[in-house]
Amino acid sequence: MSTYYEIFGGKINVLSADPSNPVEGQMWYNTTTEILKYQSVTTAGAWASGGNMTTGRSLLAGAGTQTEALGFGGYTTTFVANTEEYNGSSWTGGGSLNTARYILMGTGTQTAGLCFGGTSTGNSNATEEYDGTSWATSPGTLNTAVRDAGACGIQTAGLCFGGTSTVQFITNTEEYDGTSWTVGNGLNTAVQGNAGAGTQTAGLSFGGEVTGSVVTNNTEEYDGTSWASVNNMNTARRLLGDAGIQTAALAFGGYITAVSNATEEYDGTSWVTSTNMTNARHTLAGAGTQTAGLGFGGTSATNATEEYTGAGAPLTKTVTAQ
Repeated sequence: MSTYYEIFGGKINVLSADPSNPVEGQMWYNTTTEILKYQSVTTAGAWASGGNMTTGRSLLAGAGTQTEALGFGGYTTTFVANTEEYNGSSWTGGGSLNTARYILMGTGTQTAGLCFGGTSTGNSNATEEYDGTSWATSPGTLNTAVRDAGACGIQTAGLCFGGTSTVQFITNTEEYDGTSWTVGNGLNTAVQGNAGAGTQTAGLSFGGEVTGSVVTNNTEEYDGTSWASVNNMNTARRLLGDAGIQTAALAFGGYITAVSNATEEYDGTSWVTSTNMTNARHTLAGAGTQTAGLGFGGTSATNATEEYTGAGAPLTKTVTAQ
């Protein structure tokens, strides 16, 4: 049997504090806590409860990461403009949108967020940018006022696709450069209530509702020019949460014939079923990555937040005597 020294080329480290970036298989003794530890990875995804939002809502948008997230807009008993910021433990109030709306789209980061579309008294083409304190209306508006679409990207390179305009189920794609929106090539399948992940040049659209009120598991990839149909999700649904990038996406919650708590991970080729959310819901928002996702808000104006740790996420374990 190989020894630790033969595998890693050194002895077990003796340290006064845990290393900041341990690698899988690394072992060390913490002299402060007097504990022997090693670095592993999670073998399966899992959801855990996070801090509740101050204002429960559905039909909201999200952006950012698991520890630096944004939730904005949405619907309580009416459409709202308020924004909340998440620090990995709790939500606090941020700057309000200039245009209150729900069924809106969002992307970006907590300090460079992007909001567009949605509806209040009618479909909106308004675009707003967040600087970590307040929202500013962009001079660039969507070419087509739309709600209930997929979105991904960053504040200076956003992507909007699908949704509902004056008609349901559109294929429209638009790209934002930080100033204006440009029309791109449309999706292969017209859809609304779809989710999105990735970047402007490597986007992903999944789920939603298609013509005939059919809930779909369709997945399409965008290369910055055109969309290509790829392997479907295992569970068809609409109004679902999303996180991640084109080659490592996360889908969770949504609506089929009933509210869903299903979770799936996409690796750039196929979808794999993971651990269900604790609270089934639709019309929720998502943020983060496949290994560190965040789901918040949703059905019946809930304020519940859940944090996802995906398979393969770093995990420090303690060596214990048997």
